[in-house]
Amino acid sequence: MPARPVSPVFAALGALVLLSCKSQTNDVRVGAYLSLSGADSTFGTDTREGIELALEQVNAAGGVKGHKVTVLYEDDKSSAQEASNKVRELIDRDGVVALLGEVASSRSMSGGLIANTKHVPMVTPSSTANEVTRDRAYVFRTCFTNTQQGDAAARYAHDQMKSHAAAILYVAQDNYSSGLAQTFRDSFKRQGGTIAIEKGYQKGETNFTTYLSDVKAAAPDVVFVPVYYADMVQIARQAKPVGLASSLFVGGDAWDSADLLEGAGAELEGAHFVDHFAPDVPSPSAQAFLTAFRAKFGHEPGSLTAQGYDGAGLLFDAMSRAKGTSADAIKDALAATKNYAGATGALTIDANHDAIKPVVVVAIQAKKFVYATQIQSAP
Repeated sequence: MPARPVSPVFAALGALVLLSCKSQTNDVRVGAYLSLSGADSTFGTDTREGIELALEQVNAAGGVKGHKVTVLYEDDKSSAQEASNKVRELIDRDGVVALLGEVASSRSMSGGLIANTKHVPMVTPSSTANEVTRDRAYVFRTCFTNTQQGDAAARYAHDQMKSHAAAILYVAQDNYSSGLAQTFRDSFKRQGGTIAIEKGYQKGETNFTTYLSDVKAAAPDVVFVPVYYADMVQIARQAKPVGLASSLFVGGDAWDSADLLEGAGAELEGAHFVDHFAPDVPSPSAQAFLTAFRAKFGHEPGSLTAQGYDGAGLLFDAMSRAKGTSADAIKDALAATKNYAGATGALTIDANHDAIKPVVVVAIQAKKFVYATQIQSAP
């Protein structure tokens, strides 16, 4: 490293290397804590592929300030407590200068608390709960928030579907589902729309016929259903006998699963949902990512992969732009990000450390997810 004041993080890194009797290295260490095992293991493995592609590209371009970047991965086993433990290990034991993670908001909340307390910058690629970045100066996100996607869904329904009366069906005790329902409701009404009917059901419900019959009777021209894909499969299957047209349905990013297409692709023909990415998004940065990913991994990337790529890429870009190698310098560079060209769209970090970026609208056509349009997220 060129002569300069040494940050506590880099000092810890140097001490660790000497103590372990390894050859001295100038690699810049970044930590990533992900659900590589446990209930959400596909979240972590998909995200890791995106990080690996971004890592390969930054090192091929000369690394950060002339130094190779190394990413150290830790498996939090899909546990919020383990997320806290792994973040401590990456900071205290490994001396990482910054962190990537997590996908699930609950684990980003746990890991982010440790990162913020220890003043180590952290970027989550996929945690959408509003609280993840609140009052945490060192925590950032490259995905949109639940508020942003609920608002985008409402604007799409009102402005582009020309809907004026909406129905909302959601899980009453689930923060993700009920939070999106509230944001959609508020935004839709601000635009002059009305809520014809609103139904909250109990978590674990499998019989939706009564709810759907009530929705049908209210005669809405859009039905917002911000639920996870497993519930949506059952809802879609039961909506058809009730007579609800599949094209009325609009959902959130939790619909994004091949299992949705396999389970109810035909029943959801013409439905739409808001998401972070679609393989056929017509932007140069998205297509460049797609080409590079296919060449490296030999299969199609999903939304979480694209978000992992953007989270890592934006962090590496900020580290290169930072006025030094200290945690505060990296934090300031992250906060100053404007129009970063990511796979999921041009991204600007706002005052809350959230991303102002396009929200992708995906259509379901012939049992496939197809890009429909983009809506710029609101601050």
